Amino acid sequence: MTVLPDDGLSLAAEFPDATHEQWQRLVEGVLRKSGKEVSGTAAEDALSTTLEDGLRTRPLYTPRDTAPEPGLPGFAPFARGGRPEGTALGGWDVRQRHASPTGDAVLADLENGVTSLWLTVGENGIPVSSLGRVLDGVYLDLAPVVLDAGRDTEAAARELLRLYEERGVAKEAARGNLGADPLGHEARTGEALDLADVAGLARRCAEEYPGLRALTVDALPYHEAGGSAAQELGASLATGVAYLRELTRAGIGVEQACGQLEFRYAATADQFLTIAKLRAARRLWARVAEVCGAPGAGGQVQHAVTSPVMMTRRDPWVNMLRTTIATLAAGVGGADSVTVLPFDHAVGLPDAFARRIARNTSTILVEESHLSRVIDPAGGSWYVERLTDELAHAGWEFFRHIEELGGQAAALRSGRLAEDLAETWAVRSAKLAKRREPITGVSEFPNLGEKPVQRAPAPEPPSGGLPRVRRDEAYEALRARSDAHLAATGSRPRIFLATIGPAAAHTARSTFASNLFQAGGIEPVTSGGFEESGATEACLCSSDALYEEQAERTATALRAAGAGHVFLAGRPGQYTDVDAYVFAGCDAVAVLSATLDRMGVS
Repeated sequence: MTVLPDDGLSLAAEFPDATHEQWQRLVEGVLRKSGKEVSGTAAEDALSTTLEDGLRTRPLYTPRDTAPEPGLPGFAPFARGGRPEGTALGGWDVRQRHASPTGDAVLADLENGVTSLWLTVGENGIPVSSLGRVLDGVYLDLAPVVLDAGRDTEAAARELLRLYEERGVAKEAARGNLGADPLGHEARTGEALDLADVAGLARRCAEEYPGLRALTVDALPYHEAGGSAAQELGASLATGVAYLRELTRAGIGVEQACGQLEFRYAATADQFLTIAKLRAARRLWARVAEVCGAPGAGGQVQHAVTSPVMMTRRDPWVNMLRTTIATLAAGVGGADSVTVLPFDHAVGLPDAFARRIARNTSTILVEESHLSRVIDPAGGSWYVERLTDELAHAGWEFFRHIEELGGQAAALRSGRLAEDLAETWAVRSAKLAKRREPITGVSEFPNLGEKPVQRAPAPEPPSGGLPRVRRDEAYEALRARSDAHLAATGSRPRIFLATIGPAAAHTARSTFASNLFQAGGIEPVTSGGFEESGATEACLCSSDALYEEQAERTATALRAAGAGHVFLAGRPGQYTDVDAYVFAGCDAVAVLSATLDRMGVS
């Protein structure tokens, strides 16, 4: 730690230092007012947030929250960045993904801020034979190209190398990645490819194309299958180690082999977890390189992609906010390249407006916010350093777990890795169903009157291996049922919100109930009487005091008016004529599904 010289100005000289214990006592007082009698460490724990992988975010971090020395950028253990200069010279590489066989969008991106291309090639994207047409007009000595071709990798690589030669691109000027990732392809499709095939590509790149890498270690399949941050890290390490073993077995040196790998990770709207994940990934890979006898080759090259799991189909405009936060986190975390998925990614092929917003997200953060001018801006934060350390340990443990199963290929083929990811997703799905993990525009503040965003269908992604999950999937299924009912009958299923007393008494609970039912595509009606509402069910909304006085009487009146089912918004109580309760933490998905069933909405 650098100690600054005394300048004669001490702003806190007249104030005594506060202690951790004093702060805890203040927390105890606040919690006591909310009915929680806890003290000391328990008071602090009450304000902590439980994350996946057994991690906890505490409300306060101090110098006592020590973590290993992160080093300097560009030096082992590389937690602070893979290069000494970070991205300070020109910002991160703005890499956009294209899966449609057209060159117009490619040129538009390159002319307006994109600095490299990520092309999905083969049966699920651009045909290999169309690669030249898609890259027509692209200066291949200036714009790096990254391929993602699955079983067509060798054919796509040959075609790209042919284009370099045909267009007179010097071998030392070629930049990018041929995208060989046999284990990633197996994770996506269940189809095993021969790892030995990648050695020839790696050797050719190492010997002839110094700026071209041959292999990608893609951790997105594990993230998209519902895996946690530590599982994503562990799976990527196991994959990278498998590739190192194969390349060195083929006679390629460890340092050369490390130089042929690029790692791809998901960046989510949980900005601090994303920052810590990228920093931990570099630290872990540095450890692998050190153990393999090549400590100088441990600077992991990272490509961050805004998470497909967090993208929603309803109210997709909110995805712009999610991807902005994720991009910020990727930049702060030290990613070398960042891909911002367009906000309509989950709907279909992005239009020109969506691609423009995607590329401008990075431009604003780099050019207007100057985010890349500071190397590792989160470094030194007690919270970030501690989270990086804890996540690194959790990721290393999952890596060891995979190695004990026989390595990445064995873990995939045995189904054990899929089981581990599914268990993690099941826990997270329960939180989503209970709205403990809110989804803005979907489970929180949905808009039933929104006009759906229409897009041309995107090519079907590879399937047959690990599943692809989305945070919105349970609510999307409910909304689809409501949409079908609307198309068939001209109206959505409805529920009558029976508010009791003045607005001050019922507003909080009626707002809560309205959001909850709309999340399942059920339209809340608040005006008029039950008979005029067109609803078959009702929900009481008021304060506890008014419930005591009027809940049972009002429920009885609603039943007499034709309500077949009566909810009460609030914690379960002793009301004999109420059928069910809705409250914060209830299983919203189960409640909504059962409600639609009763309403005859299939």
